[in-house]
Amino acid sequence: MSTVEHTPSESADAQKWVDVQASDDFAQLKHRLLKFVFPVSGLFLAWYLLYVLLADYAHGFMATKVVGNINVGLIFGLLQFVSTFVITTLYVRHANKNLDPLAEKLRGEIEGDGK
Repeated sequence: MSTVEHTPSESADAQKWVDVQASDDFAQLKHRLLKFVFPVSGLFLAWYLLYVLLADYAHGFMATKVVGNINVGLIFGLLQFVSTFVITTLYVRHANKNLDPLAEKLRGEIEGDGK
């Protein structure tokens, strides 16, 4: 069994992290993140489940030709990729506007910039 000695600066750094985690700003950052992530994830999973269920149980609908050899199933499949890119774009905008400024403030507190 080894004993590890902690220097005062290590204890102060650990206390900074504990203080930041207990702060209102950190709680607000978590709230803003979860407020975006859970609804969007739920909507995407519902959209994906709809696609899978239609592909499995609505063969006639998914095989409906739209133009030439392009059918509804192919369009829905491609829209899965489109929705992924849309979600990514929305998240980046949300993070830039609502998460990053607060995260930078917290980072400054942890690193001692005092912002």
